[in-house]
Amino acid sequence: MRRDSIFYKLFQQSPSLLFELLTNPPENAAEYIFDSVAVKEPKFEIDGVFLPPQTQNPGVVYFAEVQFQRDEKLYERVFAESSLYFYRNRHRFSDWQAVIIYPSRNIEQSDIYPHRTQLNGEQVHRVYLDELGDIRSLPVWVGLMVLTTLEENRATEEARYLLARNQQEVPQPENRAIIDLLTTIMVYKFEGKSQREVEEMLGITLQETRVYREISEAGEKRGREQGREVEARSLVLRLLSRRVGKLPQEVHQRVESLSLEQLENLGEALLDFTSMADLDAWLSGLDGNS
Repeated sequence: MRRDSIFYKLFQQSPSLLFELLTNPPENAAEYIFDSVAVKEPKFEIDGVFLPPQTQNPGVVYFAEVQFQRDEKLYERVFAESSLYFYRNRHRFSDWQAVIIYPSRNIEQSDIYPHRTQLNGEQVHRVYLDELGDIRSLPVWVGLMVLTTLEENRATEEARYLLARNQQEVPQPENRAIIDLLTTIMVYKFEGKSQREVEEMLGITLQETRVYREISEAGEKRGREQGREVEARSLVLRLLSRRVGKLPQEVHQRVESLSLEQLENLGEALLDFTSMADLDAWLSGLDGNS
């Protein structure tokens, strides 16, 4: 399940969600912007950064890390990247904070002693989703985060509950965004199920959701590309037969295996072919460039 991308979609849709996990959120939490930033020399990117509004200068920058697999050097990386970015942009920020989100404590790296000062201080906040309480007692947005951690047999029941609460409590267009994100979570969680099965589980029609539209559009695009490839292969084979004669079986199979881009290139090149030797030379050139 691609949890990182789901959490970043949550943060993009509702940046203030991160601060609902903190005991002492900033007063202007609703004004923060979620973004990714790059640091040069050495070059690296930090995917989850909450930037204070430009009107607040200097402000406090928050770094967010979603970690669902054990990484024994997570804190080394997070603290190094955060400190370097803060150093490079010291004129913009008065302080930095880091929020590490785990599904549970057993995912956290085992050796935390070298980071005891930061982990036990006020700058680093560790959030364990399974300790936030009953999903039904949490705000809907936070409930979506917890939903990603649930086993399949319980996830369906809680997803339906969150959908019902969403309809009652959340105004449009935020209501629509929550439906899209919830269905995204469930489609990823139940990858082996058909569209109809996921629809029946949730009691909704997926055609109405953004995730289904994206999947459908991607499928249509793949279908169009596959259709172009079939047409190109058929045309190139016909033209080759006219130019150089009947193709030997192994050559025919080689042309059949070419990608769409290679078929298009061959379609241009064959206009200059006069014999089978020209085709053999062209195919050998592919081997030399691979």
